[in-house]
Amino acid sequence: MTDLDRATTTLAGGGVDGGTGVPDPAGTLCALIADVLGLAAIDPGQSFTGLGGDSIQAIQVVSRARPAGLLVTTREVLRSETVAALAAGARAVGRSGAGTGPARPGRRFGPFAPTPIMAWLGELGGPVDTYNQSLVLRSPAGFGAEDAVWVVQALLDTHDILRLRVPGGAGAIRGGAVGAGADIAEADTAGADTAGAAGEDAGEAGAGATGSDSTGARPLVPPPGSVDARALIEHVEAGAVGDEELPGLVTERIRAARRLLAPAEGIVLRAVRVDRGPARQGRLALVVHHLAVDGVSWRILQDDLRSCWEALAAGRAPEPAPVPTPFAHWADLLRADATSGRRMAEAVRWTDTLRPAPEPLGGVCASDRLDAESAVNRHTLTLPPDVTGPLLTVAPGLVNGTVNDVLLTGLALAVLAWRRPDTGDGDGGSVLVDIEGHGREEITDGVDLSRTVGWFTTMYPVRFDLGLPDLADARAGGPTVGAVLRQVKETLRAIPDHGIGHGLLRHGNSRTGPGLAAFGIPEIGFNYLGRFPMGDTADWAAAPGHDFALDDADEGLPMAHAVEVNAAAHEGPDGLTLSATWTWAGNAYPADRVRALADEWFAMLWALAHHTALPGAAGLTPSDVSLTGLSQADLDAFESQLGDLL
Repeated sequence: MTDLDRATTTLAGGGVDGGTGVPDPAGTLCALIADVLGLAAIDPGQSFTGLGGDSIQAIQVVSRARPAGLLVTTREVLRSETVAALAAGARAVGRSGAGTGPARPGRRFGPFAPTPIMAWLGELGGPVDTYNQSLVLRSPAGFGAEDAVWVVQALLDTHDILRLRVPGGAGAIRGGAVGAGADIAEADTAGADTAGAAGEDAGEAGAGATGSDSTGARPLVPPPGSVDARALIEHVEAGAVGDEELPGLVTERIRAARRLLAPAEGIVLRAVRVDRGPARQGRLALVVHHLAVDGVSWRILQDDLRSCWEALAAGRAPEPAPVPTPFAHWADLLRADATSGRRMAEAVRWTDTLRPAPEPLGGVCASDRLDAESAVNRHTLTLPPDVTGPLLTVAPGLVNGTVNDVLLTGLALAVLAWRRPDTGDGDGGSVLVDIEGHGREEITDGVDLSRTVGWFTTMYPVRFDLGLPDLADARAGGPTVGAVLRQVKETLRAIPDHGIGHGLLRHGNSRTGPGLAAFGIPEIGFNYLGRFPMGDTADWAAAPGHDFALDDADEGLPMAHAVEVNAAAHEGPDGLTLSATWTWAGNAYPADRVRALADEWFAMLWALAHHTALPGAAGLTPSDVSLTGLSQADLDAFESQLGDLL
């Protein structure tokens, strides 16, 4: 029995558990999922992914289910065929409110080994001390200066990483510490083949760390109360500022706040409270160093701000829900897992993935030869609702897949079509993409990251070997685009733990890191940020006129790839849209070539949306069935013969 099982009881058949007070788990989960997806209501017979839900939103469901008395995992939310099935397997939070945190209390404070993404930033160079994300929210009318202090202090004291301090600054962080110390070497020689086994020693290993070592700065987390919110908040009076001028004012103050971030001094959060008088909503802008926040974290913080304000309005001190798994404990688990047998076995996979290829965007490049980011080299396109709707809500269900499967299918086909005039029939059909993931992977039992704030992002290379598909048929939304969608899905499913091992071996293992670093990086990077509601006028909703949690820094930050794509879906009053921002290094590709690639991608996404309406477009892939040895050709033959019986 796992720690998760010990901490919970199963709600058999969705019935009432003795002490849970959850009489209708299916109804509760339906309401939660509808709220996360921005829907009026859903039916228990519908599936989360069939409704267009993605992995980031699944984490939100897990986080919101806990206060309602239900424990589910991200994997269960994504894989359950119906909400009713998810409810039938849900577990009840115990009478004490205990969740699925580690069997022993997770370590919260003190120094810890840098996580892979932290080490990646340290290597990037440039003005990384101001590398941040920000979020601007509608603050309630009457939200005063002392209210702001209360809620920001509650966030600081609840979420340990918001008190992060990095001796020497963000640029001093280096990876490779794993394998350098005797404690980790002993864990490795003992054959720590699972993260669960490795995790038993990880807490002690991390707790004994020093503030820095020969490999660079080691981040640390001081205890609650050590950071004073009052010193981090700027108060701006804007009663006379109109709605049209307000975003400009807030943006100006965000830029000023960004310059005050100082990880070396333990300042990774700044806040700006904009007061528009007692009768109008104001603004609360949070500017957080990227070392301490990511896209999932913002959703957690947004929910906490709502609950803190509700408590204040009711005359209570704000007290956000506890965090089951502290960030420092997660960092300890990663540190130990980086030298486990299962990760070391992945090294050959990543070496093969990063093999050179002659075609543009099919191979690797040297990261130290790329120009810095520039606003001049930026291009944004938006896909309209009539295309985005079926693309993100119907197309994934055709192959029991995800939104990422669909978007990456379009991208891989677009790259082939973009370069085919130059490469012709001699094109090897290979596309290499560096993919960003949310990183909150279930690598061991007893870990619940649904309420843990921090930068969890994983970055891992994926090679799509597509051969020479019929690109004309693909552009028309024909069978080719469906076949490539199945192929892309299977390529992604074959990657262990959504690629978390690559960062561990590259940045957290001194034996494998140098070899992987020598290969270089994929030319193109891709990140799907998820779905965001737009146009909501409620308190604590995202304010208009501002991007949601996009990366920002002072000028001079190096490009991490020759070309990068950041895409996000926005739910507005006119429907669901997909926006994609392309950035590129000026010394890598000319603007007209990148813009042509962006257009080609949207053309392929249109084709995928069109493909959803074709008869017989849906079908199984090998990862959907339990029989081993079945190929896609075998499944296609079975479906052709048996039709609707499958």
